[in-house]
Amino acid sequence: MEQGTPGRGFELFARINHGRTADEVVRQIEMLLLDGILRAGDRLPGERELSGRLDVSRPILREALKELENRGLLLSQHGGGTYVADIIGQVFSRPLVELIARHRRATMDYLEYRRELEGITADLAARRATEDDRALLRRIVASMKAAHRSGNFDDELAADLDLHNTVGEAAHNSILLHTLRACYRLLEQGIFFHRHLVFSSDAARAQLLAQHEAIADAIIAGQPDLARTAAQAHIDYISGAIREAERSGEWQRISRLRMQQRDTADKNSQN
Repeated sequence: MEQGTPGRGFELFARINHGRTADEVVRQIEMLLLDGILRAGDRLPGERELSGRLDVSRPILREALKELENRGLLLSQHGGGTYVADIIGQVFSRPLVELIARHRRATMDYLEYRRELEGITADLAARRATEDDRALLRRIVASMKAAHRSGNFDDELAADLDLHNTVGEAAHNSILLHTLRACYRLLEQGIFFHRHLVFSSDAARAQLLAQHEAIADAIIAGQPDLARTAAQAHIDYISGAIREAERSGEWQRISRLRMQQRDTADKNSQN
């Protein structure tokens, strides 16, 4: 797996210069996980290649990988390589996720929580974003615009999530980053609401695109107050869209019941 800082040619796995021990290898890989550079499902290079990159012996590397596996951070598949474990999925237990999914009130609690979280994150990103962070935001916004022009909802939704994840990375706070990823995981799974609801019309899609551009522009310009305001306004819009969708659905349900009742009454009067 070849990864690095865009445009800089940095190696993902750096040579260990001092104290070539399993603990040093564990520490380096743990930092890659903590900083969100290695993600769930990423495959590590093979043993020979990785030991060469880290400049450690293969027995030391095996010891380190075994320790990381014992900690639940890596998964080893016999004959299939070593992968980053899904550690984000463990933030919310399955019983809690199922409980949240059964009670719609949790949707507004989730959005309220995200409003504050996204505001803080955008603020920090505007203060801390590197040139590579800003370049990636520009690239994602360009992808969003292309998806919007094509009318491809799935691509638009994917770019939406990609933008929010990138803002989280640009904030350079590991706790915020993993908290946000846990929130987005639940969103992807449709635990709170189906994201297609928010993209229900051309007008809504245009609004969302403009909001995402405003968030990215403020971060790129290094304007934390504006970035926070734009991020929170975006969540406010989503909250309103969800309420409207639910209200419209309820109105439709009531109208259908009234029509059924009228039809029944008319039928009874004719008998």
